[in-house]
Amino acid sequence: MTSINENFVVIGENIHTSRIVLRDGKRHKTLENGAEAILYIDNDGNTRNIPVPDWFKKTQPYEQGQIKHFMIAVLEAINGNKNKQRECASFIQGEVLRQISAGADFLDLNVDEVSYKLDIQKESMRWLVNTVQETSTVPLSIDSSNSEIIAAGLSEIDSSQDNTLINSVALERLETFDLVEKYGTKTIITAAGESQMPKNDIERVENVLRLLEEAERRGVKEEDMFVDLLVFPISVDSSFGTDYLNAVKMLREEKGDAIKITGGLSNVSFGLPKRKIINETFIKLSLEAGVDSGIVDPVQTNLIKASSLDLDIEPHRFARNMLLGEDEFCMDYIKAYNQGQLVVK
Repeated sequence: MTSINENFVVIGENIHTSRIVLRDGKRHKTLENGAEAILYIDNDGNTRNIPVPDWFKKTQPYEQGQIKHFMIAVLEAINGNKNKQRECASFIQGEVLRQISAGADFLDLNVDEVSYKLDIQKESMRWLVNTVQETSTVPLSIDSSNSEIIAAGLSEIDSSQDNTLINSVALERLETFDLVEKYGTKTIITAAGESQMPKNDIERVENVLRLLEEAERRGVKEEDMFVDLLVFPISVDSSFGTDYLNAVKMLREEKGDAIKITGGLSNVSFGLPKRKIINETFIKLSLEAGVDSGIVDPVQTNLIKASSLDLDIEPHRFARNMLLGEDEFCMDYIKAYNQGQLVVK
């Protein structure tokens, strides 16, 4: 039986400005004065809240019942006074502790969606890095699709911190390798192509092997790299599950155990109901294929439970068949959901 072992690396993905809580969810509350707030537990275990500002109530996500709580905290902090910054820092640091307590080995920080303006993105990343490292006992992963934002975050890393991770290097931005060398970091390399996403398992592996050749030329060690073979939503294409899983097997056969293979494993369930069932099933399948790391939210994902699943039990059987491309357009899975068959006992 495949299980999570002590060498499995969890890259905690939740501290992103794209993340949401629901307006009708348990972390949102309307206060006695009518104001809306986001609830959280601070470092001392107290329940506290940060207000939902008026500017956010004018956005499309708010109208759709979603609140981007990390976006609010970051923007309110960089635009606010010291009291507001302390309040927002307390919120962020509460989430830091939740992620670490749940088993995160790295904390992945991403501010790309905070603004379309690069200067605001860079300022946001600098503030976030300083805020998180005040509390974190694990290394940070500086995550962006823009190497300038990554550089802004790396410039604020405490020099006493080891094993900082860059997320990520890709063929379309090889200059990010310069930051790996300059700051002596570990890095995630992705299977993205120079101008487009890979179409299948073969393209994933080909792209990664090209990056590994470049890394070797630069003297970046394989043990300092994680490979993200890119997980896409199964609801979009029934081959996306097997594309990833087959790429994992192919790369593991090619490179052995020298490198870590990771991925945003929960991406596979976007757009579908009962996402937890799908995510846990996919983690199990990924472990069997050779994955030894995951970019996941450990608070929401029980990795130990996932590793010991019986995939022949009905809810997970429907998910497994879908993830292995045996359920075109996810129709059987959706039918099972509508008929109440996806109940985990």
